[in-house]
Amino acid sequence: MHLDAQALTDFARGCAVLGSGGGGPVADTLPVAAQAIEECGPVPVVAPEELPADALVLPVSLVGSPAVAAERIGGRGEAGRLAARVEQLHGRPVAAVMCGEIGGQNGCFTVSWAARLGVPLLDADSIGRAFPRLDQNVLELAGLSPSPAVLSDEYGRTVVLDDVDGAFLEELARPIVAVFGGRAVSADYPLSAGQAARHAVRGSVTTALALGRGEDLDPVLTGKVASVQRPGDGAASVLLEGTGGDAGRLVVLRARSEFVAAMEDGRALALVPDVIALIDARTGWAVPVEEVRYGLRVRLVTFPSAAVWYTEAGLRLAGPEAFGLTGLKREVAP
Repeated sequence: MHLDAQALTDFARGCAVLGSGGGGPVADTLPVAAQAIEECGPVPVVAPEELPADALVLPVSLVGSPAVAAERIGGRGEAGRLAARVEQLHGRPVAAVMCGEIGGQNGCFTVSWAARLGVPLLDADSIGRAFPRLDQNVLELAGLSPSPAVLSDEYGRTVVLDDVDGAFLEELARPIVAVFGGRAVSADYPLSAGQAARHAVRGSVTTALALGRGEDLDPVLTGKVASVQRPGDGAASVLLEGTGGDAGRLVVLRARSEFVAAMEDGRALALVPDVIALIDARTGWAVPVEEVRYGLRVRLVTFPSAAVWYTEAGLRLAGPEAFGLTGLKREVAP
């Protein structure tokens, strides 16, 4: 399978859904990926086991403010400079790129890097959706080390973080990104193709393509946005009013940087780590939390994330309580 210009739009739509309202606007990185494919050719998508088990995989993701990233999209040489630093650290060439986060803008961003480097994109990623913290990923749950983690800006300036755990990586990375001006690329949790086969979220690129084509997107509710409250700190509460066959239904969405809960009549329709997405009924694109507005006609869709997120460790790292949803608890999957 290859991601070409025609498939890229479907992929981008699916990444927007998997963002669960977060992960940064896909519209900012879709043109970057389209240009890279136009200049460098379609990107092959491979399963981890199609590569030698010891092949070096480069997981990459944008870190920082999506608004800054929209203005500073990087250059043609950015991928090569960071990859060269990673290769220097590991003593072998990068054989493939993997999305650090398939949800939101990072999906298309990673495609652009695979195209620029001339290597395949793994049909896998580190989360299966979008989460706000660098350590909220399945590689952390598997016990893989995030170091050496490499943070880089578009000018080729790099910072290498050695001997850090996931929580310390998150704590150190944020001030580094601030010094870089609010936008950086992170290559963390380095791994081999064999480790990706065992521990990454498999099939996430294929899943994004299917979602972008509208597959498996049966709405929980069809309606309109009746009100939006934004108390600050990125939080939001959205009231949805059902229309048509859903007339009379009221659903409340709670959001941080992503949608984290969908409530109806005091019961949870969906709770993080479930994916919760609002699809604009007019455009068919998922709506980021920050772009939800009164009167918008939408379809609410929800579906489970990767199974590992419903384990005890997964819920501790990225369940309702990790997002401050007191009184709302997911049970550990049997």
